[in-house]
Amino acid sequence: MNFQQLEYAIAVHKHKHFSIAAESCNVTQATLSAMIKKMEEELKVVFFDRSRKPIKTTDAGVVFVNRAKNIIKQKNELYHLYSTSTNLEGEIHLGVIPTVASSLLAIILPTILKENPDLKLHIHEITTDEIKQELVHDKIDLGILATPLNDKRFEEDILYYEPMLLYGMEDSDKNFVSSKDVQDNTIWLLEEGHCFRNQAMTICNLKEKKDKKSNLYFQANSFETLLKLTDEFKGLTLLPELYCNDMKPERKQKIKPFQKPIPVREISLIHYRKHANNLSVDYLVRTIKKLMEGRLSTANFKSSDLEIVGL
Repeated sequence: MNFQQLEYAIAVHKHKHFSIAAESCNVTQATLSAMIKKMEEELKVVFFDRSRKPIKTTDAGVVFVNRAKNIIKQKNELYHLYSTSTNLEGEIHLGVIPTVASSLLAIILPTILKENPDLKLHIHEITTDEIKQELVHDKIDLGILATPLNDKRFEEDILYYEPMLLYGMEDSDKNFVSSKDVQDNTIWLLEEGHCFRNQAMTICNLKEKKDKKSNLYFQANSFETLLKLTDEFKGLTLLPELYCNDMKPERKQKIKPFQKPIPVREISLIHYRKHANNLSVDYLVRTIKKLMEGRLSTANFKSSDLEIVGL
């Protein structure tokens, strides 16, 4: 038995298909199948029920794969310990919620890919609930989302605190706004399923209102849609600061920050305790924090001036 055989078994368990697993391991299906069969014969146990479509991992196979993952993780850490290279290798599947992906990925991906030429990075733009589910089932390795989750199954490494801003108050001479300035207005929110929607409603202590004079009821799926709705039909919407940084000057004039304590969303890298790759976690947390330095106004405030908005 060798490390390669362990990785083959992990791949089959993950993909539930010998051909796809072989492709992910860059070997032929015949080679992968033969190596797994040899390992099963050596240990006198069957890991996969080949009669099922998709292939099903047996109970003994599940135990074996979980142990194999720990062994491969420790092997990688040992190699890294004595390696002169600090680059990440292999594959990482990263889940990112849409309201973060739209702004953050353009900032961090060029550096990550340049510094790690041997890394295959798969980005999955999915919701918070989907990230949690796919982490538990080992379909992705890491997630970037709003926290705290208050879920002991996951480790959270805080990346940054991002202020929430109000968009649409053109005629106000106020430099700062409060939740009371919002409550009597038409509010445009993202559709259900986005944690940013829940945070926006929490900040303003409101339920989504429909303009009594309008026959339009719309739940948007992107910040750009929220902006267009607000520009066309008036009303207000809430946006994260990082997204606002890239706006055109005419739109930036419609943005108002909230007064202290400033409502912020906490953005973190999370991983499932059982499947964590400490090397990847440490690198991504360190790199993203460095790349985010100076991009958000929270750097100019004390922690006591900020209020983390829950999910």
